[in-house]
Amino acid sequence: MYLLIPAAGMGKRMGSDRNKLLLMLRSRPLIAWTLLAAEASQAIQWIGIISQPYDWDELKGILAELNLQKPVELIAGGATRQESVYNGLQALPSDAQQVLIHDGARCLATPNLFDRCAEAVLHCPGFIAAVPVKDTIKVVDDSGVIQNTPNREYLWAAQTPQGFNVNLLKQCHAEGVENGWAVTDDAALFEKCGYQVKIVAGEETNLKVTTPQDLAIAEFILEMRKKGK
Repeated sequence: MYLLIPAAGMGKRMGSDRNKLLLMLRSRPLIAWTLLAAEASQAIQWIGIISQPYDWDELKGILAELNLQKPVELIAGGATRQESVYNGLQALPSDAQQVLIHDGARCLATPNLFDRCAEAVLHCPGFIAAVPVKDTIKVVDDSGVIQNTPNREYLWAAQTPQGFNVNLLKQCHAEGVENGWAVTDDAALFEKCGYQVKIVAGEETNLKVTTPQDLAIAEFILEMRKKGK
């Protein structure tokens, strides 16, 4: 299985002036935790990190320290996540038929999650990892007045990995460029092109590290894992 890791963003909400994936979490850069999980996955055989070239020297240092046994390729990112994934798809080895796309900021994904997702994408053209929403969700208008309370039973919070048939996803990205579509994830492109996207059970601990508070939660989760809890 081939894995693309979009890692080209900045850490503005983290209060950082650099790529947040290079910030430290328990003595390792954030992205190192994702790479170690991918290394431990039984299914993943190739990793592509989509990042800005000015981060490559630091990323090469991280890779040298981790000494991963699986091949890792650095791919130039774009101005948006959508552009970055497009670039990543073009850089996949020619024999890649399915791909997992995992946000580098979700640094607590486990090898088991990667393996389950790698199995799922063999049986459907597109899926996302997700967890059921626990909170009651309110839809509000521009003035803050509640307009609707959707049934929580049908609401899921999207995570990554997301997995797709490579040729279909390339077609969707090409159509997105042609039509000027701006989306926040690849599943949205798949949906806009009329393809079904299924749900694979994600992990409650697979949070996206976006703010300093998230970083503190991630520290706690890693500490609990270390203790076997």
